[in-house]
Amino acid sequence: AERSRIRNMKTRLMQSIREITFSDSKDADVKRENANIDGNTAMGTMLQYGSAVSREFCKANLMTPKFAKLHDDGDIHIHDMDFMNMGTLTCCQIPLDKLFEGGFSTGHGHLREPQSITSYAALAAIAIQSNQNDQHGGQSIPAFDYYLAEGVAKTFRRAYTDNVNKALEVLISLDEDIKADMEQVEKECGERPTLRMSEKFLAAMDRMLAEKYGLDAQQIDLVNAFAYKEAQKETEKLTYQAMEGFVHNLNTMHSRAGAQVPFSGINFGTDTSAEGRMVSEKLMLAQEAGLGNGETPIFPILIFKVKEGVNYNPGDPNYDLFQLACRVSAKRLFPNFSFLDAPFNLQYYQPGHPETEVAYMGCRTRVAANVYDPSREITTGRGNLSYTSINLPRLGILANKNIDLFFELLDQRIDLVIQQLLDRFRIQGQKKVLNFPFLMGQGVWIDSDKLGPEDEIGEILKHGTLTIGFIGLAETLVA
Repeated sequence: AERSRIRNMKTRLMQSIREITFSDSKDADVKRENANIDGNTAMGTMLQYGSAVSREFCKANLMTPKFAKLHDDGDIHIHDMDFMNMGTLTCCQIPLDKLFEGGFSTGHGHLREPQSITSYAALAAIAIQSNQNDQHGGQSIPAFDYYLAEGVAKTFRRAYTDNVNKALEVLISLDEDIKADMEQVEKECGERPTLRMSEKFLAAMDRMLAEKYGLDAQQIDLVNAFAYKEAQKETEKLTYQAMEGFVHNLNTMHSRAGAQVPFSGINFGTDTSAEGRMVSEKLMLAQEAGLGNGETPIFPILIFKVKEGVNYNPGDPNYDLFQLACRVSAKRLFPNFSFLDAPFNLQYYQPGHPETEVAYMGCRTRVAANVYDPSREITTGRGNLSYTSINLPRLGILANKNIDLFFELLDQRIDLVIQQLLDRFRIQGQKKVLNFPFLMGQGVWIDSDKLGPEDEIGEILKHGTLTIGFIGLAETLVA
C-alpha cells in the first residue's frame, strides 16, 4: 500500500511537471490557476514547479487521506494547498499607521519614517509587497485615507513654510531660512499649518511676521494668502502623483519569486479631514485615469466604505467623494462598496475608531467578529488563516431533488471541512515568529509584537478566521 501511494504520487507529480513544461498557458489549466501569475514566463513556471511538488508532498505526508481524496475527487477544493507545509496564513488587514511610526524593516534593511505623501505612498506599496511574501493570499489596507492623511499634512506643512520663505524673499529681500521661526510659532500655539488652517496658528503667525520681520497687516495678509494658495496647489499635485505612483506600483512590482504582482485591496472613504479627503479623491482620480496606455488597473481593488452621516446622503461631509466613487466605478469597475450601516457591519462600528469600520480584502474576505477575544472586534491586524470550498452542484445532483437529503449531505461536507481546516490550523500554529519576518516580525498581525522570534504563533492565530466557501449556488438550485 505504501509503495502504491508513493508510485501514485510520483505519477501525478510527473504529469503535472510535464504539463507545466510543455504546455502553453492557454491550453493547460494548471498554468492558469492563479490569475496574477504569468504561467508562460520563466519565473512563473518555476513557481508552478514548486507548487506541484509541494501539493503532492502535502497530500502524501501531511493530510488525512480522506481529505486528500475529497480534494482529488472534486468534492471540496483546499485552496493554496501548496502552502500548507509552510504554514502560511491567507490574508491580513495591514495597520499602516503602526508601520509608518518610526519606520519598518523589510528584512533587507530598515526604512525610515516617511516625511511626505510621496514616501507614504511608496512605503504603503512596499508594505503590501513585503507582507504578501509571508502569506498565500491577498493583502488589504483597512483605512487607507486615515493612514496616509499624515503624509499629506507633512507635505503641506513643508510647502507652506517654503512659500512663506519665498514671499519674504520678495517682500523684504530675506536671504535666510525661516524654518526655525516656523517651528517656534508651532511650539507657541501648539498647532501646525494645515489645509484647514486654525485661527490659533494664524494669530501666532501674524505676531511672528509683525514682531520679527516688521510686516504691516496688509503684507501679513499677502504672505499668508500666497503661502496657503501655493502650498495647497503643490500638495494637490504631489498627492495625485503619489496616488498615481501607488496604483502603477501595485500593477508592476513583483512578489513571491518575482513572478506575481501583489493581490491588493484598499479600503477608504470615511476620513472627513481635509488631508484624508485629498487622499481619497486623488486615489480615485488616478484609478479613473488608468495606467500608461489608459488601460484599467487590475490592482489595487478599491473598496469605498459607505456610511450615513459621513458620505451617503447629500449634505454629508464626504458625499462628493461618494459621487466620485460612483463615477469612477462606472468607468473602471472599482471601487466596490462596503456598506457600514448593514446590520452585520454596524454592530461593530464605533464613531471615531476607524479600526472598527468593517473593511474587505481584495478577495472579499471580511473579518470583524472575534470569538477568541470579544473585546478586540476590530478589522486591523487580522485576517483569514485558510479556506476550503465545497462543490455545491455535486451535492445538488446527488440529492436529486430531495431537499432533506441535500442538507444532510451538506452537513456532512461542512463537518468534514471543519475538521480539515482544524488539521491545517495545527500546522500553522506550530510555526514561529521567525518564519514570517514581516507579518509577525514587524508586528503586522495582532499581538505578534508581544512574541519573540522563537515563539510559536498558535495562540495569536486565534484572532483570525477559518473559512468554508462554496461554488456554484445557481447551478445547485437548478440541479
